[in-house]
Amino acid sequence: MSTLSWIIVMSLLGGALSVIMAAAFAFSARAAWVPHLISYAIGALLGASFLEVLPHAMTSGGDAETSAGFVLGGILVFFVLEKLVLWRHCHIEHCEGHESIPEHIHGHDHGRSGLLILVGDTFHNFVDGVLIAAAFMEDTRLGVVTALAIIAHEIPQEVGDFMILLHSGYSRGKAFAFNLLSSFATLVGALLAYFALSTAQSAVPAMLSMAAASMIYVAVADLIPGLHKRTELRATVQQVILIGLGIASIVLTHHLVEASGI
Repeated sequence: MSTLSWIIVMSLLGGALSVIMAAAFAFSARAAWVPHLISYAIGALLGASFLEVLPHAMTSGGDAETSAGFVLGGILVFFVLEKLVLWRHCHIEHCEGHESIPEHIHGHDHGRSGLLILVGDTFHNFVDGVLIAAAFMEDTRLGVVTALAIIAHEIPQEVGDFMILLHSGYSRGKAFAFNLLSSFATLVGALLAYFALSTAQSAVPAMLSMAAASMIYVAVADLIPGLHKRTELRATVQQVILIGLGIASIVLTHHLVEASGI
């Protein structure tokens, strides 16, 4: 397949497939599995960022110091963006006194409106599409691994969004339809990035560094803190094992894709 075909296919998988699988979890008792998916997603994100995306960003750009600077700057950018979202939320509704919804939801809570969830999710999906496109334009194998890592963390996030939309009064049908529509922002972001980066190939290493920053930030700032809410030894051992499995799956995917000759 061509690079553009890969980008389209994996963007659709990263968006629509994540929503469909998340709906299956959110609308059934299997939602109890989501905390385990979180641990796995952390491993997949960290494995993809440190073992795949960041090394490619450094070698393709020819300047490890510049790539590291983009990662550092990217983490700060994502921190500020999240702060702006939280600031906007606190001006719409009171932040204090809200019972937090389960730990796997990116700082969302019961009081946040369904509209705010959808807007934030659409932007997030758009950024994911840009990152997928940048990875595929560097190397097809890197694109596949990056897309799989994004899908891994999108599923538990989408489950959280479903739960909040349902709590906000949306029917199951409307929650699914709006989330599915929002997921197509992944494809939009990927296509815009593909055509933009085609004329500015030198920007690809910087985009890869930003992709690594995004994955690291999501894993470390958004997902890992939730794991600390379960301090018992059994839960900790499960979390470590699942994080390890997430990392191992990235390594295995790399070797399988390489062996397939893609």
